[in-house]
Amino acid sequence: MTLVDLAAPPTVDPYPVEELELDLRWWAAANYLTVGQIYLADDALLDRPLTHADVKPRLLGHWGTSPGLSALYVQLNRLIRRTGTPCLYVAGPGHGGPALVANTWLEGTYSELYPAIGPDAAGVRALFRQFSTPGGISSHVGVATPGSVHEGGELGYALVHAAGAAFDHPDLLVACVVGDGEAETGPLSGSWKVPAFLDARRDGAVLPVLHLNGYKISSPTVWGRSSDEEVCSYLASQGWAPVVVSGDDPRLVFTDLEAALRGAHERIAEIQARARSGGEDLRPGWPAIVLRTPKGWTGPAVVDGVQVEGTSRAHQVPLSGVQTDDAHLALLERWLRSYSPELQFTAEGRLAPELAALAPDGDLRMGSTPYANGGRLRRPLDLPVLAGYAVDVPSPGTTSVETTHPLGELLAEVYRRTTTPDGGGDFRLFCPDETASNRLQSVFEVTDRCLQAEVLPTDDHLSPHGRVMEVLSEHLCEGWLEGYLLTGRHGMFATYEAFAMVSASMVVQHVKWLQHAADVPWRAPVSSLTILLTSTCWRNDHNGFSHQGPGLIDAVIPLSPAIVRVWLPPDANCLLSVADHCLRSTDHVNLLVADKQQHLQYLTLAEAAVHCAAGASVWEWAGTESDDGSAPDVVLAAAGDVPTLEVLAAAELLRREVPWLRVRMVNVVDLMGLLPPDVHPHGFTPEHFRELFTDDAEVVFAFHGYPRAVHSLLHGRPGAGRFHVRGFEEQGTTTTPFDMVVLNRMSRYHLVLAALEHARRTPEHGAALAAHCREMLLRHEDHIREHFEDMPEVRDWSWSG
Repeated sequence: MTLVDLAAPPTVDPYPVEELELDLRWWAAANYLTVGQIYLADDALLDRPLTHADVKPRLLGHWGTSPGLSALYVQLNRLIRRTGTPCLYVAGPGHGGPALVANTWLEGTYSELYPAIGPDAAGVRALFRQFSTPGGISSHVGVATPGSVHEGGELGYALVHAAGAAFDHPDLLVACVVGDGEAETGPLSGSWKVPAFLDARRDGAVLPVLHLNGYKISSPTVWGRSSDEEVCSYLASQGWAPVVVSGDDPRLVFTDLEAALRGAHERIAEIQARARSGGEDLRPGWPAIVLRTPKGWTGPAVVDGVQVEGTSRAHQVPLSGVQTDDAHLALLERWLRSYSPELQFTAEGRLAPELAALAPDGDLRMGSTPYANGGRLRRPLDLPVLAGYAVDVPSPGTTSVETTHPLGELLAEVYRRTTTPDGGGDFRLFCPDETASNRLQSVFEVTDRCLQAEVLPTDDHLSPHGRVMEVLSEHLCEGWLEGYLLTGRHGMFATYEAFAMVSASMVVQHVKWLQHAADVPWRAPVSSLTILLTSTCWRNDHNGFSHQGPGLIDAVIPLSPAIVRVWLPPDANCLLSVADHCLRSTDHVNLLVADKQQHLQYLTLAEAAVHCAAGASVWEWAGTESDDGSAPDVVLAAAGDVPTLEVLAAAELLRREVPWLRVRMVNVVDLMGLLPPDVHPHGFTPEHFRELFTDDAEVVFAFHGYPRAVHSLLHGRPGAGRFHVRGFEEQGTTTTPFDMVVLNRMSRYHLVLAALEHARRTPEHGAALAAHCREMLLRHEDHIREHFEDMPEVRDWSWSG
């Protein structure tokens, strides 16, 4: 047993023996309930000898990490009772779900939220029977687990979620358990940088507990086989001041862990008090704990002559033959009885009163904390009136601006309105070192980039107290924002489109969280996760093929229709309108795709509001339909800013060269509207779909992303085969903007050729126009190689009507 002091020594007050014994009894009760959830379908409190029939037919769950999770829960309860500190528990080893369920049942929260799982013998039986069974709960610490803001199924995000929860919550302590298997993942490895972004003046504290039990599912972990000095040296290099608690004797481990937590809390209080009284310490050395305990601690030591406790064999179900093997069944009963359930529970199956008294009061219970049910803390975002940020559009397609710049001005005002006197707030922008690159730099008129480091005269808008979060990691930006939203605040993640795929799996997991949260009645709505994708595949003039990839759209559109929204605003006013809607919304994942470069603008703010609310509109000013009500010969449709430009240029060519061809121009801003209304809540009604695309006209559709995405959405619509979609076809390089659309066969000339091919009527002079288009494509290729820029008639094009 060691308590390795690598920081300021913690204050070690006596831990009264009687209090230690009570804490160990709570731990025993938690371990009992954990094992029972994994194994038992009946005889929940061992009122008689176990039989094979009492065991579940399918044994699921993870025992190995659970005792350590419960030990920390016990000690955090003690800290909360002593100090009154609000505490959020983030369990990185998510498969330790039964341990967190057990502890929240013991503290009373579980039965309050789930009355069918009562605080008595019947409730214990129901608790066991629901675990990892159909219609019950999963084995993870997930949405249904009281006190959780973190789904532990996909490892790597515990510490980043913990940091997001701590930002702008100055009174909160976030205790984050990091398993040594999870510590091997890329996102978690990057997450140790939290001290470089945690402002003691206005943020809460993150207390990492690196739980090293030596093994993952079947092999040793890297850090489990590393020395204390190696582990602590690394953590110290990232800004932590770690102590190590290790051993297998519960009394000694509990004593040392209590001292370590007490010392960590005192150190955090000192850091925060100094910062909040005007002191400045950019590298204070935030406390961290390295906890080494055996895998499967207190479980069966040896099974069938093979060591189990302290090995990977304890990871999941240490006794796998209990349904049929008498010896295994006897071992299970001996294991369960080792926790003395008759001592921890009354005859009625209730927690013994002296143990129930160990739970903190009310919302200080970690299962009841409002920080884990952020909708209870959420307040509507104070958004300004959009008119002050609108682009003046005197006529369509003649004014050019950087589309995302007005949004940056709007977000600057949001910062002004939401910043509190102490420098905190409830809105943040998260961006991987690209805020200015993405033309959102107006936010720096109000606040700075955050970094807990010396500020040099050459630095640009950098401050330890800045509230724009820039770090060159999509994982950290995405995860910070998730933790921030789930604990009651608002924000936006802006990133280069291609590299949003780095964190695509995180987006998928967040959609799953929100999807299941909708079925948990006590979960209050939280602010939507809004992702702005810019620097898109069509406008990376100086970057190569690596920067060209619209794949996040494809990643999200198959997910829950109740959650996912994909927006493709064609201009700045539409982006303002959509962003305003998204920042007001709750329980959605919003994907906004808008390029940062100069683009023509088409709609006034009032027109944009109507267009975005409808999801798609016919732009009559761009078409050549007759007034007699006859159907168009062909429909040109666009979704996205560059596709809109090319469709309009194609429409103008058709208007000029074959004016008798009836052409309808449709712009789609709400991509999910293409789905039928019985599939997605935003799906266009059959009547609206007909008003846009008719019943039978051929549609040439220019799309921002991969064409297959549109085809998948149109499945189920009448005549889906009449849609001819052009989009990104994995063709790209360092080239001109127009060459990108040429390479991917989405240029105005390709669209005109497609329109002529699919129109109802073959127009006069159609062959001449087709020949002109092919000639222009050849001219384009020669021109860019000679002049390194697009042809003037393309580069300087604007709508002439």
